[in-house]
Amino acid sequence: MKAILLSNDNGFSAQLSDVSEDGLPAGDVTVQVAYSTLNFKDGLAITNKSPVVRTWPMVAGIDGAGTVIASSHPAWKAGDAFVHNGWGVGETHWGCLAEQARLKGDWLVKLPAAFTPRQAMAIGTAGYTAMLCVLALEDHGVTPQSGEILVTGATGGVGSVAVALLSKLGYTVVAATGKASEEAYLKALGAASIIDRATLSAAGKPFQKERWAGVVDAVGSHTLANALAQTKYGGVVAACGLAQGMDLPTTVMPFILRGVTLAGVDSVMAPLAKRQRAWDRLAQDLDPALLERMIDEVPLSGAIAKAQQLMDGQVRGRVVVKI
Repeated sequence: MKAILLSNDNGFSAQLSDVSEDGLPAGDVTVQVAYSTLNFKDGLAITNKSPVVRTWPMVAGIDGAGTVIASSHPAWKAGDAFVHNGWGVGETHWGCLAEQARLKGDWLVKLPAAFTPRQAMAIGTAGYTAMLCVLALEDHGVTPQSGEILVTGATGGVGSVAVALLSKLGYTVVAATGKASEEAYLKALGAASIIDRATLSAAGKPFQKERWAGVVDAVGSHTLANALAQTKYGGVVAACGLAQGMDLPTTVMPFILRGVTLAGVDSVMAPLAKRQRAWDRLAQDLDPALLERMIDEVPLSGAIAKAQQLMDGQVRGRVVVKI
């Protein structure tokens, strides 16, 4: 089978390779992958910019969608349509940038009837994470009437889906981006206004003028610190990424003087019930027409070059990989 194989024998390499199906790892469900995607973590792994991969050699691809070929898991049978996100796949377990994968049935979610496998991968971990962030805001009582919602890294995968979801749900969305040329794209997704990410990305005061009722942040570092400092009394910041950095140079001031909640959002090891809730809400709340605006599709043979473009900040929206 064809696969994006990462190896570290004599220095790092990423190649489209012929891999024996006999080498597939242990698992109780074997699947035919129709589509995969490139998330930020995939980009880090394929370009070796971060120690994402823990076991070598590794087939890349943390996400996949397609059809079950064979199963010994009671919840899955041949012919079932599935979605997979996370669980260390592409890091410690061979992933889905390949024609086939062998996975654990407990990791899989039923493909919602509202989505094709291509659409599910246009959503991918990035979009599913965006939905988890929206749910975190809702669960902490943030409503469309609460005020403006800031989305950082807005042209990225998480940001694009978050903008579309929040707008559809009636929130007033302010999108932060360093790409002024993408204003029309973000407003087409539903952003009410755009701000320059430079207003958030430098060191700022620990306590600033209140503006945001809620924040979806995929950037971290100074951007997250400034977002916290600008969040209104009782507001909620859903943090899910580290595109700017993993540091958080802030103080306790927003938490103890404004009662701000910093809600950490993890998508990799989230339990099945939370995953199913997120995918059910995506099927209900994400406009497929807006999803189509985000898609940049490449064949499997183009995944490595596209991963480099992703790391160079040359990609907007979601990359779908046709297997």
